[in-house]
Amino acid sequence: MFKKILVANRGEIALRIQRACRELGVKAVMVYSEADREAKYVKLAEEAVCIGPAASALSYLNMPAIISAAEVTDAEAIHPGYGFLSENADFAERVEKSGFQFIGPSPESIRIMGDKVSAKQAMIKAGVPCVPGSEGELPDDPVIIRRTAKAVGYPVIIKAAGGGGGRGMRVVHTEAALINAVQMTKAEAGAAFGNPAVYMEKFLQNPRHIEIQVLADKFKNAVYLGERDCSMQRRHQKVIEEAPAPGIPRKLIEKIGDRCIAACKRIGYRGAGTFEFLYEDGEFYFIEMNTRVQVEHPVTELISGVDIVKTQIMVAAGEKLPFAQRDIVLRGHAIECRINAEDPYKFVPSPGRITMWHAPGGPGVRVDSHVYTNYFVPPNYDSMIGKIIVHGDTREQALARMRTALLETVIEGINTNIPLHRELMVDAKFMDGGTNIHYLEEWLSHHNR
Repeated sequence: MFKKILVANRGEIALRIQRACRELGVKAVMVYSEADREAKYVKLAEEAVCIGPAASALSYLNMPAIISAAEVTDAEAIHPGYGFLSENADFAERVEKSGFQFIGPSPESIRIMGDKVSAKQAMIKAGVPCVPGSEGELPDDPVIIRRTAKAVGYPVIIKAAGGGGGRGMRVVHTEAALINAVQMTKAEAGAAFGNPAVYMEKFLQNPRHIEIQVLADKFKNAVYLGERDCSMQRRHQKVIEEAPAPGIPRKLIEKIGDRCIAACKRIGYRGAGTFEFLYEDGEFYFIEMNTRVQVEHPVTELISGVDIVKTQIMVAAGEKLPFAQRDIVLRGHAIECRINAEDPYKFVPSPGRITMWHAPGGPGVRVDSHVYTNYFVPPNYDSMIGKIIVHGDTREQALARMRTALLETVIEGINTNIPLHRELMVDAKFMDGGTNIHYLEEWLSHHNR
């Protein structure tokens, strides 16, 4: 096991990794920007290094600053968390070339899965079902583009090969709009991701967003920890996640889980990862793989009893997975609400000082957050300030526990989206389970005041 790990992230995930390190008896070096000097995990740190000014480009995305922080503190490994440099293959490569262990998959795995076209090709080879679409990158020839769209069937969606986070995509309903949409997406992709390649997929009308969590070691052992339903989204950003997914037969989940494991073994995957699917009319369609720990990992931890972050660290240190697929027993139901510093209905960010912070408690309630009373939420980063996660024996019990937890939570001094979560927890359709990825946006358009 490592003696010392550098945590190359901020916010709640930095605290989560720090806690996992403590449990493993490993020292954690925390890095921070000038804006995060007051963060809880920095105050709790045995060692902390300032890596630059508030702007992400000069701190959390500054590879030389992070690597030199690891050098001066004698860290052996670097945990990238999620976001920032976590899925940057060049960073993973530089970490390993500098003599540190990258806590995540190999740079090659990140490259294959980071390019949506090569990821899809790898999945097809591994027998994972994909959304019907172009074989690979779309050529420049308008005749071939039109022919591909006709074969796939309208509506189609044009996506950037190097895209992510809901950016670089366009839905096309008619042949007349097709070529222009392809050219615009290419131009945007080139500007945003430095890669103008785009591909085409069938646009599914009312799918759900279902993902499979996997863990793999370097000895080709791999397991999946069930599924999560992340369909409650706004602008491709998840708002509520739950596990397991309501109303999907276990047989289907087992079949798709086994395919994901086969894919991990085929590409020699190591660490934690998530296969994301659209699910419609009883069929799964692969869309992408996230080669890192995800925001919503706690719902899986609560139903599986597996500590995903600790396992990530153990397999990076060269240990074997401590369990096989037959040991994974899923129990009960878990729900996570992302708590953001923003207007609950207009979504305008609301940075500032938290004058009062009171976290909920009680049976089956977990709060992952780095904030506290008198903490200043900086305006420089993502608006998420924490997550409330509940676990119950049934989905109904989990919903009841979440309603209670949201009522108990007090955050003053800034706006948060807690009022929105309170409303959604008593929404009849959400309570029934199985809402599609468009449901929340449609709900908001009717409820916006």
